[in-house]
Amino acid sequence: MRDYELTFIIRILPSDEEVNQAIDQVISYIELGDNGVVKSVDRKLFGRRRLAYEIDGQRDGHYVFIKAAIEPEHINELETELKLFDAVLRYLLVREEGEVKSPI
Repeated sequence: MRDYELTFIIRILPSDEEVNQAIDQVISYIELGDNGVVKSVDRKLFGRRRLAYEIDGQRDGHYVFIKAAIEPEHINELETELKLFDAVLRYLLVREEGEVKSPI
């Protein structure tokens, strides 16, 4: 498994409970099978913010930051799930930089 950082924006939903359910759904996508382990979830780091430009009629969104260990083979499936999930407006998944071991 490799360490990744996932930042995503959830559209404004009618209640905080629905926002939390959407975040829990993204977590379940990461942990599908034994393909990933969520290390931390920061629901309040950025919170609700105004977007730089309108996305799908939304001017605001909830920003969420997750650190997770994910199997590299699971990344494509995870990204497909995020693209199809209506509550997620945008996401960015990056691999954390760690120690690079020299082959010598």
